[in-house]
Amino acid sequence: MRKLINEPKDFVNEMLEGIYAGHPDMVKPVDGNLRCLVRTTKKEGKVGLATGGGSGHLPLFLGYVGEGMLDGCSIGGVFQSPSSEQMLIVTKAIDSGAGVLYIYGNYGGDVMNFDMAAEMAEMEGIRVMQVVAGEDVASAPKGKEDKRRGVAGIFFVYKIAGAYAEEMAPLEEVKRVADKVCANVRTMGVALSPCTIPEVGKPTFELGEGEMEIGMGIHGEPGVRRGPLMKADQVVDEILRPILDDLPFTRGDEVSVLINGLGATPKEELYILNRRVAQVLKSEGIKVYHTYVGEFATSLEMAGASVSLLRLDDEMKRLLAKPANTPFFVQPQLQV
Repeated sequence: MRKLINEPKDFVNEMLEGIYAGHPDMVKPVDGNLRCLVRTTKKEGKVGLATGGGSGHLPLFLGYVGEGMLDGCSIGGVFQSPSSEQMLIVTKAIDSGAGVLYIYGNYGGDVMNFDMAAEMAEMEGIRVMQVVAGEDVASAPKGKEDKRRGVAGIFFVYKIAGAYAEEMAPLEEVKRVADKVCANVRTMGVALSPCTIPEVGKPTFELGEGEMEIGMGIHGEPGVRRGPLMKADQVVDEILRPILDDLPFTRGDEVSVLINGLGATPKEELYILNRRVAQVLKSEGIKVYHTYVGEFATSLEMAGASVSLLRLDDEMKRLLAKPANTPFFVQPQLQV
């Protein structure tokens, strides 16, 4: 294991200390609890947006806490769910009288703990609603969307729901638009190498020399097939087709594209993937409104990438275009 760390057991807390030191104008811990992160500013009467999840996925999850996006995040160990108590602490800290919306990925521990936190918050007089993101088409077949993993496409949910909450929309409306994003985004990925959890000290899985796995999850969950490494265009063709067919995306649709690196893939390679995505979408008669290329949901130092497509309507497009300013994501107002 070659990592720039101190003691493996201190990995998460020391990472958080570095983030608080680097962005004191944007985020802070709640009452000294490092793993309960909130915005430094609080707008009264605004719906609070909370997320949470395991560490090891930066900028997911905590990196999107900031203006125009989320208000708080509870942070677990590497690939481990945060506790319901942490989630409740964040909920109470971000509530400003308009209720709180939970947005999180479809993983068993997160679902269970957010459900418990919501019940505890309701007992304390805080109204909570929930949105569970699960858009990985490789993780469950069409018709069983409720079984799908939440991966990089949750970025779009944060961005659009966050923009609407910033406009002081009521809780039911913010949930409505967040649900609409979930219903219109699809993702699929490919892994080229494993990652190593610091406290474990060895790779989470093995890939043979020159192998790749299509459809692998961000924790190393099994994909749909393993085989020899293919050229970039072939990889895009294989992962983009299931995305397009699933919704389905059709001629005349307008989409936003997210090309996401898993932690150890250079941007140069991500743009090669995007080149092919743009070619395919053009041939399918699908218009691209805006493209995001970079690291949005990683898996430590895993090599690989995922592609997400969000089918837009006028409402989602307007909100996607709104500015945002967080420690890991900055966007000026886009032209609509």
